Amino acid sequence: MRAIPGLWRWRHNPLRRTTDLFEAWLALGALLLILVAAPLVGVLVGGLAGDALQRSVREQRANHHPVVATVLRRSDRTPLDPDPETASGRDSHSRVLARWTAPDGTARRGAAMADLKAPERGDHFTVWTDGQGRIVGRPLDTATAATHAVLAGFGTAAACAGLVEGTRRLLVWRMVRRRYDRWDQAWSRAGPDWGRTGTGS
Repeated sequence: MRAIPGLWRWRHNPLRRTTDLFEAWLALGALLLILVAAPLVGVLVGGLAGDALQRSVREQRANHHPVVATVLRRSDRTPLDPDPETASGRDSHSRVLARWTAPDGTARRGAAMADLKAPERGDHFTVWTDGQGRIVGRPLDTATAATHAVLAGFGTAAACAGLVEGTRRLLVWRMVRRRYDRWDQAWSRAGPDWGRTGTGS
């Protein structure tokens, strides 16, 4: 709080340059934007992301169905794992050729990731499928969706704060460069004999 009364006293300082005042107001404006606008933008983006993710959760829960699959044999090929959430747990999963019944009643077979360490023919495991029986990823859960929304909000707020601070630093750098250019011009006008006895007489 001492900085603000100091700023008002500084306005009437006879040594104060116009650029000094502009720089002070620029710093104050940037601080207010970082403290007020950046969090508001973060909350807004986090809320929008949360709404979109919760809609996605509801859609996935409506369209993804757990079905029981039966192991036919271990698979030598490496199928693509459709669930990015399980990427870290692939070591505990085995690639198998399996068969399952789609929600519409048709028989399906294909490569799948089984949560079995040593799958044998006839073992059962759960897979997630769409309405046509194609293997899809496990539906996103509400807690994970909320976590992603919060991270999106924090990331946006941090990016906004960084953008404001970067803009402030760029403007201050340009003001300082302009100030140095003016000093160079003043020194050039004064000439190499400035300050010597008898100069200009």
